[in-house]
Amino acid sequence: MAQTRPTRKKKLGSYPHLMVVFSITLSLLVIGLFGLLLIHAHKLSNLVKENIEMQVYLDRDLPETQLLRLQQDLSRKKYVAYKNDQPQVRFLSKEEGARQFLEQTGEDAEQFLGDNPLRDAYLLKISAEYTDSTQMRRIVQELRAEPGVFEVEYVQSFIDSVNKNLRKISLVLLGFALVLTLVVTVLINNTIKLALFSQRFLIRSMQLVGATSFFIQRPFLRRATWQGFASGTIAALLLLAGLQYAYLQLEELRLLRDERLIAGLMVGMVLLGCGIGFLSSYRAVRKYLGMSLDDLY
Repeated sequence: MAQTRPTRKKKLGSYPHLMVVFSITLSLLVIGLFGLLLIHAHKLSNLVKENIEMQVYLDRDLPETQLLRLQQDLSRKKYVAYKNDQPQVRFLSKEEGARQFLEQTGEDAEQFLGDNPLRDAYLLKISAEYTDSTQMRRIVQELRAEPGVFEVEYVQSFIDSVNKNLRKISLVLLGFALVLTLVVTVLINNTIKLALFSQRFLIRSMQLVGATSFFIQRPFLRRATWQGFASGTIAALLLLAGLQYAYLQLEELRLLRDERLIAGLMVGMVLLGCGIGFLSSYRAVRKYLGMSLDDLY
């Protein structure tokens, strides 16, 4: 008589771990990729805005001491952009302006007019958060009140066009992000529900022997949370590896890197995996605890 193999007993919560972790990892990886797209698009929009220059034209024949004091005052303005911890304020003398005009047009205005009609100027790059039309007008009014300033100019139509286009792109990307987050949440929720479906009779058996709802739920919730944590960590590491590879292939992409936002995205992926895992497991176990025996079949 053939000897039958002893069947292996199922342990509480012994549903397919690898399938759950793999599915959640893929879902979080998709939302992480889109998150990186949003971060780099945001950084690109800031770079575009901070390359907009404002020209501060000065009164003629200002003494050197007043020029230096004015430059220091402009550098301390809160709306001036910084690069490598240096305020983006550049002095453009009228002689240099005349040379640039000659190079661009091929005409010597000083020779034609008998005198250099240009003025000394400071060129300011404005921080991205101050480049909307309302704030730019306030900056112009403030700068015009500075002693020694003759006129302040900037290309208003260009700034309005940039802000309008960037606003439209941001709204479209934000809409896609919300839809994608909803889809990923539903996918992870369904994955955990399917995994717990095979445990519905085990849950009912524990309920019949007198186990409390908290005692039954606890191992499932703990395990789902750890699976979400593991999936989020794996997805974050894969995303970082892919990002480093992209930077190696395209060096210019490093200019759009934002360490703080990328770190926040990685932490957010891990928290999202834990949160959705916990809530999905909680809802699924509560559902099976409240179902009748006939409904479990």
